[in-house]
Amino acid sequence: MNKHSLLLRTGIIATIVTALCCFTPILVILLSTVGLSALTGYLDIVLLPALAFFIGLTGYAIYRQRTAKRNNAGCDTDLKNDGESHE
Repeated sequence: MNKHSLLLRTGIIATIVTALCCFTPILVILLSTVGLSALTGYLDIVLLPALAFFIGLTGYAIYRQRTAKRNNAGCDTDLKNDGESHE
């Protein structure tokens, strides 16, 4: 596994978890179960910037993966003749 796919997987998973907490009452139910329902008023202040950050992270990971593939495609043709001996 390369670092680009790890970054992409992290961004996608974090975006999904943050979106679930933003758009469903999962986090409100969990906080009220634990007795921290007073914090539910501050969830938007934390979750919306986190969602924007993780969407940006996913976009950056996709960009890095595409540029790495593009750069590697150009290098593969140059490396084919390196192992041959020229007499």
